[in-house]
Amino acid sequence: MSAVEKAAPAVTTPAIGQAYGGGFVTGIIRDPMTGKRSLHITAGAAHELVGKWAEYGEKIEGADSFTESLANTQAMAAAGSELAANVLALTIGGHADWAIPARDVQELQYRHFKPTTEENWENSRNGDNPHSEPVGQMYSAEDPLQTVHTAFQEGGAEAFRDTWYWSSSQRSANNAFYMYFGDGNQSYVVKYFELRVRPVRSEFID
Repeated sequence: MSAVEKAAPAVTTPAIGQAYGGGFVTGIIRDPMTGKRSLHITAGAAHELVGKWAEYGEKIEGADSFTESLANTQAMAAAGSELAANVLALTIGGHADWAIPARDVQELQYRHFKPTTEENWENSRNGDNPHSEPVGQMYSAEDPLQTVHTAFQEGGAEAFRDTWYWSSSQRSANNAFYMYFGDGNQSYVVKYFELRVRPVRSEFID
């Protein structure tokens, strides 16, 4: 270790649920291509939006990533998505880089901020998240439990609603991925449905 490295102050990653960066710390994602880690931050409940993902049958190039929320959202907006454009227009806490969460980023929102005490839906690959740190395993009925963060528990000021939320990850020309925040069901549905969005932003850690 060099003298410069020894002299450098230790960097402490903010804790899950901590108010930070215009929202609340949600978790860490490791980029599958570069290996770089990024800290993801969820906006408060007051900044939720509602809208359709895009037009049915429209394949949007550049909106297929499971980890790149901002790139997906920018591609959606460039293709004419009003919902994506509205999210990109947000400025919260002095930050203007908000996006619709990519699928694996959205999974962190549920894993750490699950609002309800309901059992998790054990089907498909719900909870499987190879890009999170630590790597996310498929949900069991009791894991994850209701969040320990009081503000995000059902009825709390920042709680996710017991309903469906869009991710920015496209499945096909007809469908995009969503998550149901009542029981953790991750699936996809036709793009013209009007679902909720809880915006996110990210910061590189290393």
